[in-house]
Amino acid sequence: MTLCLSLTVLLLVLNITTYCLFWWDKAAAREGTRRIAETKLLSLAFFGGSLGAFAAQRLLRHKTRKEPFRTRLTAILVLHAAIVSIGLLVLPWVLAGYVFHS
Repeated sequence: MTLCLSLTVLLLVLNITTYCLFWWDKAAAREGTRRIAETKLLSLAFFGGSLGAFAAQRLLRHKTRKEPFRTRLTAILVLHAAIVSIGLLVLPWVLAGYVFHS
């Protein structure tokens, strides 16, 4: 399995897991049972599950009005978008250097 495919699978699993944990926390909130800590939800988003977290927040309508959670999640999503954008801009240069020097 290539590095790119491995990272894609890892991010997919992480985003699905994050979405499921948001769903679980939403169900716990409705039932009045033990909840998942906001720091854990934000940590999962920070370490790659931001799209799953954002999708869960919108589709499940969970933690949409909760501040500063909402702002922090948005900041994480913007950070990830910036990292991906920079990566896409730099990648052709890196690959070109790799191709020409090998």
